[in-house]
Amino acid sequence: MNSFGRLFRINIFGESHGGYVGVCIDGLPPGILLKANDFEADLERRKPLQKGTTQRIESDVPIIISGLYNEYTTGAPLTIIFENNNRKSNDYDNIAKHFRPGHADFSAYIKYKGFNDNRGGGHFSGRLTLPIVAAGVIAKKIISPIIVEAKIVEIGGKKDFESVIEEASIKGDSVGGIIECKATNMIAGLGEPFFDSLESLLSHAMFSIPAVKGIEFGTGFKLASMFGSDANDCFTNEEGKTLTNHHGGILGGISSGNDILFRLAIKPTSSIAKQQNTFNWETKTVELLEIKGRHDTCIALRIPVIVEALTAIVLADCILVNNAFSK
Repeated sequence: MNSFGRLFRINIFGESHGGYVGVCIDGLPPGILLKANDFEADLERRKPLQKGTTQRIESDVPIIISGLYNEYTTGAPLTIIFENNNRKSNDYDNIAKHFRPGHADFSAYIKYKGFNDNRGGGHFSGRLTLPIVAAGVIAKKIISPIIVEAKIVEIGGKKDFESVIEEASIKGDSVGGIIECKATNMIAGLGEPFFDSLESLLSHAMFSIPAVKGIEFGTGFKLASMFGSDANDCFTNEEGKTLTNHHGGILGGISSGNDILFRLAIKPTSSIAKQQNTFNWETKTVELLEIKGRHDTCIALRIPVIVEALTAIVLADCILVNNAFSK
């Protein structure tokens, strides 16, 4: 559904071209200092300010409507909303039945029997990652001194990617990329075996980001071609530190205290200026579709801060679960 987490539980709501998008955080401990400017850095990183990103610019000012008093969390559900002001909904009139390839338009139409809001992707839009980033700002306070950092390591198959983005933009096309995330100052013991393994929880969270199509931890798929004697991470001290980190900081679904390391595959943005032949459910024929609107040539450019937010949310939830068991 639209909720995630066990004790640190977030619920996101809104649509791309509705009045607001927002998040309600339940289970938030009381007494966390939270000021308006705490959100600025991460919200600014998510904005489309780089070359190759959409021209839709919103103010993205967080409005906290519950759960905060005198700049401290109260323990009640904390709700944050953001206004959607820069909307051009007419750009989406031609996709009501001529669904965009690669998008959720068709599957959403079927699941919700045609009642879904298709403007800008509606509830399936990347716009919904904005309140996730806001929740991540708060989660980062809970997990301190753990530090989460994500970065782009590859776009369009290349590490020097400015020319790749430029070429795709000129052609009216798009490109995907690889994002790497690392959590340092980790503690051991977070996560559960099997269904609530730390890999499972992180994967669950990451696949909620539109455009994520793959994930690997540590050395990932390369482990399939290695010998066990090479893949095993030998311990070097009583704290569980290892000589190498092929396991990506997680053993048996539980954090080992080493850095958590994983990479994500981000697909090319589905909405492109290049015309495509695709089926029209109204005319019952394959027709040329021209997608209007403002879209990212490379959505991967804006995703690292979202990855950080969701990683912090998962770790915050695991820490609160551990604290509950230790009482």
